[in-house]
Amino acid sequence: MPQPLKMTSAQMVADAKARIREVDAPEAIEMAQRDDVVIVDLRDPRERERIGYIENAFHCPRGMVEFWVDPDSPYFKPIFGEDKTFIFHCASGWRSAITVATLQDMGMQNVAHITDGFKSWMESGGPIVGPKPKEG
Repeated sequence: MPQPLKMTSAQMVADAKARIREVDAPEAIEMAQRDDVVIVDLRDPRERERIGYIENAFHCPRGMVEFWVDPDSPYFKPIFGEDKTFIFHCASGWRSAITVATLQDMGMQNVAHITDGFKSWMESGGPIVGPKPKEG
């Protein structure tokens, strides 16, 4: 029998979404054209290879994000020190919602996520690089 949880993953996502900025895919597609915006892809490399990715998106695997944004971490990535708005995404918006809430808790500002993730980006006609999902 699994351990009883105090909070489900769905509750964590709902709590995160209640306190972060969400950007729908059409707005994210428009924002991606700006020099002061960085789209950050949290998905696993295999997801990116299988489905494709947003051109010029910065790839930051979900498991490294807290370390890559922290200037005191040996893993810090300078892109996160730039004065930009960072729009995070995953496949469907769950991982990115929790990520943005965590980054806000760390003190990061100008962060948001794509409401329904890469799926909604593609459904809204956003340009992608790499293979597209098979139709059928």
